[in-house]
Amino acid sequence: MRGAAEIMNRVIAYFKEKHAVSLKAKEILRYIGPGLLVTVGFIDPGNWAANMAAGGEYGYTLLWMVTLSTIMLIVLQHNVAHLGIATGLCLSEAATIYLRPWLSRTLLFSAVGAAVATGMAEILGGAIALQMLFNIPLKAGAVLTALFCGWLLWTNSYSKLEKIIMAFVSLIGLSFLIEVSLIPLDWQQAAAGWVIPSFPAGSMLIVMSVLGAVVMPHNLFLHSEIIQSRQWNIEDDAVIRRQLKYEFLDTLLSMGIGWAINSAMILMAAAVFFANQLPVTELQQAQDMIRPIMGNSAAIIFAIALLFSGIASTTTAGMAGGSIFAGLFKEPYDIKDRHSWVGVAITYGFALIIILVINDPFKGLIYSQMALSVQLPWTIFLQVYLTSSVQVMGKYANTSFRKFVLLLIGTVVSGLNVMLLWDFIR
Repeated sequence: MRGAAEIMNRVIAYFKEKHAVSLKAKEILRYIGPGLLVTVGFIDPGNWAANMAAGGEYGYTLLWMVTLSTIMLIVLQHNVAHLGIATGLCLSEAATIYLRPWLSRTLLFSAVGAAVATGMAEILGGAIALQMLFNIPLKAGAVLTALFCGWLLWTNSYSKLEKIIMAFVSLIGLSFLIEVSLIPLDWQQAAAGWVIPSFPAGSMLIVMSVLGAVVMPHNLFLHSEIIQSRQWNIEDDAVIRRQLKYEFLDTLLSMGIGWAINSAMILMAAAVFFANQLPVTELQQAQDMIRPIMGNSAAIIFAIALLFSGIASTTTAGMAGGSIFAGLFKEPYDIKDRHSWVGVAITYGFALIIILVINDPFKGLIYSQMALSVQLPWTIFLQVYLTSSVQVMGKYANTSFRKFVLLLIGTVVSGLNVMLLWDFIR
């Protein structure tokens, strides 16, 4: 009897432990989502162009830039999420409240401009995909993409929208896994490329383009806003600390997924285009070149993944534009509120106007990345100032070491983006 009782106690203890682990896993999953909404911003059509150029022109040698820029992005996104969690304010609201009006408005209107530039690239990517798949004229496809994403924003709550974006990100990742599985890769060269910095002759423009496409200003505003879709009591220190812990897991997981997808783009371009000495200058050309080398099914998967990327990133670009504009009025993002909806309309409306007047879509992508390069340093240093302020963050303000790391990242990003702009002007 004693032996049977001991066995029964062990069984009960086992199931209790298993139940506790299950509850812990469910608790963690409650906080997964905001990071994935941000992730789609750096697997957008602008990234596709930069990554295809990186792999097509330099093979595996520039994979390290994806690693470095993702590490920078994790630090910046984790830090700006701290602002939202500790204060209950997004980056735009905090700037309006704690900076002088002329300065906050200057910075935030420039950020709205960056959201417009981002939206243009995202909408253009969706339109290019529709043209590839259904032969829809580019400008008509752009209008359809903007209208569909506007409808997604208007009709869905955060939780529903997160599920849609998660599905899109999963499909994009699956698409590239299928693409990569169809081609032979030199994994030894790839492993070296991920960790060993290299600057092949003439590669600086592509190096800086990959960095600029990953660390995007609108994503920093977006993360500080959407992290607040998780309701909590900001007066409770234990709750805030738990939020900060799980937010980091969400950011790390989400940015890791983005790193894998961006890496897969370069791997595919290196194995298909670089290995066959085929230059790539636009996304349509990339699909045309994939078809004879990898087959029609791979070309269709490429176009479908681009469509998912365009829709998902256009949606988050609209959210970012709405959040920034609402913050000018000290309001959080709420799609049913007039200021948020006007911000979304401005983002999509001006993006469409630009698309309708340009003649070269590929140059449009280039100009959009240049606009982001100009604005990005201002957003980073705005973030560092606010998250380092005891007045804003209280005891959650940046430590001296964290502030040093953030300033170092801001300086590096600023320098590289200025060099990109200077090289483009020359």
